[in-house]
Amino acid sequence: MPKKGGKIADVAKETQAQCKRPRLDAAGSPSVLSFESPDSLFRSLISPIREEEFFRDYWEQKPLLVQRNDVLVAAYYQSLFQLSHLKELCSQGLYYGRDVNVCRCVNGKKKVLNKEGRVNYMQLKKDFDQKKATIQFHQPQRFKEELWKIQEKLECYFGSLVGSNVYITPQGSQGLPPHYDDVEVFILQLEGEKHWRLYKPTVPLAREYNVEPEERIGSPTHEFILKPGDLLYFPRGTIHQADTPHGISYSTHVTISTYQNNSWGDFLLDAIPGLVFDAAKEDMALRTSIPRQLLMQVNTADCTKKLSSLLRRLADSLESSRELRSSDMKKDFIMHRLPPCLGCDSDPLTPGGKLPKIDSKIRLQFRDHAIITVEPDQDNADEIRREMVYVYHSLKNRRETHMMGREDDTTSEDGLAQTHGLRFPLSYLDALKQIWSSSTVNVKELNLTSDAEKENLALSLWTECLIEVL
Repeated sequence: MPKKGGKIADVAKETQAQCKRPRLDAAGSPSVLSFESPDSLFRSLISPIREEEFFRDYWEQKPLLVQRNDVLVAAYYQSLFQLSHLKELCSQGLYYGRDVNVCRCVNGKKKVLNKEGRVNYMQLKKDFDQKKATIQFHQPQRFKEELWKIQEKLECYFGSLVGSNVYITPQGSQGLPPHYDDVEVFILQLEGEKHWRLYKPTVPLAREYNVEPEERIGSPTHEFILKPGDLLYFPRGTIHQADTPHGISYSTHVTISTYQNNSWGDFLLDAIPGLVFDAAKEDMALRTSIPRQLLMQVNTADCTKKLSSLLRRLADSLESSRELRSSDMKKDFIMHRLPPCLGCDSDPLTPGGKLPKIDSKIRLQFRDHAIITVEPDQDNADEIRREMVYVYHSLKNRRETHMMGREDDTTSEDGLAQTHGLRFPLSYLDALKQIWSSSTVNVKELNLTSDAEKENLALSLWTECLIEVL
């Protein structure tokens, strides 16, 4: 169970060398987060640590603690989510399990105290006050515009889904037992104080969540108190636990997480099928039959030598190829990420401005929200399936379902998740790359054979709000 009382400060001093903790004086205070670009947002999030230093020394390697002692940053962090916001949110129709979990760590185990159905604020507050239960609020970016802005920019920055959870824990209590996660974690302390202990990973860069018993994890490698305005980062696999100290009425923090299933291993799983398919067209060795009854054998050890040889041939093929398919990971990211944050009162995106003509100059919009892939024609059921160019985008994604799984309203009639975008003949690929790689381009200079094709491409992209006419 968590330690209580006054030894925390001494332990924090002892671990200072292991976990860098820069402090800012008033003159060096960072401005509130910069939303000018994804890069500026991330730099302001980890300030005063420099971006290069973060990725060189901390990312996927070790924790980083930034203790700011800055009233402006603390006030901004507190505005992101507060305990007092729960009453209004409950009135909007929250449900246990889907939106809110109520839990407490008891004897090293997580005890879930959820009720059934809709969340009643008075009952929720009663469990919080009397049962010392932690309130875990799922994906608050669905309700809080400022978190939407932050996470949308971070998804552009990382090229990976970014989720979040808010944890509100009363004094003298702990919500979760020691555990590690399968995501890179950024903790923003919003209200009150939280006592954290971090431990050496038993599974570095873990691929799944797991609870670790106290007797297995040893002594903390880092121990400290987070206060409003502070930021903590730690890599996936880092074992951690946190409690609200006595004397602090409650603690609120938001956990922002990313890079789930985004490793080289995941990329290989995604890319190899396309690589094998393309290589088999040229390499007869990949088209020869497997041994008779191989699929019926219990012991297939004799095949390992042959498979090793074929994998080496694939590696050679990959070295000489110009293109590498990764359609599924790309589509999954675009399909499930946040739409651009244009403000709660903004109208839905609709085409605007001048129609593109052959003499128009155009510019790509929302570059970070669109991808190009080459895939077999999804609408052609013939045995010979032509390759087509697909442009997928997230401009029509729904913020309300972000990171909430595939619900009924995100799937088509055949049960498949919907994607938003366009389909073009393979001959359009070079012209699309022109648009994506240029700051501006003239329609008449697009790499297509006819003016009609050039206008058709520009008009299709304009209709989807992907380009603007200058």
